[in-house]
Amino acid sequence: MDEIAELIFGGTAPHARGKLKDPDKPILFAMSRLDVIKNMAGLTEWYGRNAELRERANLLLVGGFLNPHDSDDRDERVQIELMHELFDEHDLDGNARWVEMQTDKNRVGELYRSVADKRGAFVQPALFEGFGLTVVEAMSSGLPVFATRFGGPSEIVEDGVSGFHIDPNRGETASQRMLEFFLEAGKGPEVWDSISGAAIQRVKEKYNWELHAKKLLSLSRIYGFWKYITNIEREETRRYLDMFYGLMLRRHSQKMLVS
Repeated sequence: MDEIAELIFGGTAPHARGKLKDPDKPILFAMSRLDVIKNMAGLTEWYGRNAELRERANLLLVGGFLNPHDSDDRDERVQIELMHELFDEHDLDGNARWVEMQTDKNRVGELYRSVADKRGAFVQPALFEGFGLTVVEAMSSGLPVFATRFGGPSEIVEDGVSGFHIDPNRGETASQRMLEFFLEAGKGPEVWDSISGAAIQRVKEKYNWELHAKKLLSLSRIYGFWKYITNIEREETRRYLDMFYGLMLRRHSQKMLVS
């Protein structure tokens, strides 16, 4: 789609910064809100400092606003200003593109697909991630993923098989691992195809709707049993209190009233 190509590579699309001058390069794609924990600025700095990685791959960032005055969140405003500073400091406007957060699910799906068509990869650089929905979405699209080792993605991604774990506190090492992947992938299609296929298979086996439904049903049965047991305990407790009152408390209460 021309609209998606324009969104990714640059053109007249509003609310974006930078233009990918070499559209033949594979794309490193990251998408999240802009805050310290998500570490999008950290990824931008890793990329900016790694000249070889910049030669091998473009960077596409989707998240937040581009104008800090558009945000009501102080943390986000600080990150927006930092992102602009990093683009200026590393002169990224020719090989990195930053687009405001996309809320249209179909368009987001097209972004994943288009990056996969360019034999790119997805990066989740968060300092910590509870689950990692974007990681699952990217993997289901066949994208090799570089994901934080802290939190849910460490369980979703099998390191070296269906993706790669990275330490967000070691940006130089993380960006070097991305570079090594693209260098290997450039030798032939087998490397990228292997990780891509394993990522799709991983999602099919562990994160499909059928498994999700089975887990929900299992949890509902456990909850139903627990509630049943709890009700039994309440009945037993009530009977015990009634008996205690009949045998002990009622007699003492009557004596106190008489005296």
